[in-house]
Amino acid sequence: MSENNMNKTTPIYILSGFLGSGKTTLLHRMLSYWRDLGLKPAIIMNEIGDINLDGLLVGDEVPMTEMLGGCICCTVRGDLSTQMFELISKERPDVIVIEATGAANPLEILDAVTEVSLTAKIDIKPMITVVDSVHLLELHEAQKGKTYRLMMEQIRCGSVLIINKIDRLHGNQLTEVEALLRQLNPFAALLPAVKCDVDLDRLTTMYDSPHRNHDDQLEEHGHCGCSHEHETAKNEEEGDQHVHMHESHNHVTVYSHYFHGPVNSELFENFIAELPRDVYRGKGVLTFSDTSSRFLFQYAYREADYLKITPQGDVPDVVVFIGEHFDKNKLAERLRQLEAVPH
Repeated sequence: MSENNMNKTTPIYILSGFLGSGKTTLLHRMLSYWRDLGLKPAIIMNEIGDINLDGLLVGDEVPMTEMLGGCICCTVRGDLSTQMFELISKERPDVIVIEATGAANPLEILDAVTEVSLTAKIDIKPMITVVDSVHLLELHEAQKGKTYRLMMEQIRCGSVLIINKIDRLHGNQLTEVEALLRQLNPFAALLPAVKCDVDLDRLTTMYDSPHRNHDDQLEEHGHCGCSHEHETAKNEEEGDQHVHMHESHNHVTVYSHYFHGPVNSELFENFIAELPRDVYRGKGVLTFSDTSSRFLFQYAYREADYLKITPQGDVPDVVVFIGEHFDKNKLAERLRQLEAVPH
């Protein structure tokens, strides 16, 4: 390996945004953009559950590291430095993009990624936050709940805010969204979009020199406004300790269900239509008894989508649901009932 490769600095892009906002769509656009430029991108994909279904849509030609079973900003953050170092050492990518789980606290992600600089030469680019414009307006109207607070944190910590799904806005709602985002984060660039279709030349260069980077903004303005709860705990034997109370996504519930066989497509669609509103996101790979193909299933905010796929390797039939405080036992029972229906 040449000395030039050893000293190479790898740009790191972090994609933040709430569940179902469109991060994976943006990821695919960025991968295509870099590959068209003759660059070799790599991915670090974080899922709070134990299955990475979005990774099924990424071809084998793109190196990918999976961080499953927890959030990159806390429970699996200790693995980040090791995995990123191995990815850079083995694959020598020209750029790495991190797609964090939608439940992640953005400033904690930035903090975790900076630890990698101790073992690898990286250039952390300003954070890109994908904003679901429709869901933002709905949550802002209620202005309560941990989901709302987490979305506010993700917006405040973004240097680029992609205002996604503007085709679903009506009247002067786009103006309302932009005004709200300016109020929450006056420093970020706003990029309205449909299906995250933005100018990627601009997106990937807009904060290059002579513009300041995100760390400069944080230093000048104190912090990005994210909510971090700290308390000081006194231990009689060890003295005073500063304890970081990370609670930004304790309210998020994840349920994974592995199927033992195919299910009827119509009955499954009825099940999805009856999901409680506390379930925000769903995804899975399914075999339907009344079709001859397997499908990638995705669900976000009352809308479901099915894509015919031919998975590579040994991919089980499974669905994963993410939301707030929903009853996992009820979902499990309903899914077992679907499996029990004679084919």
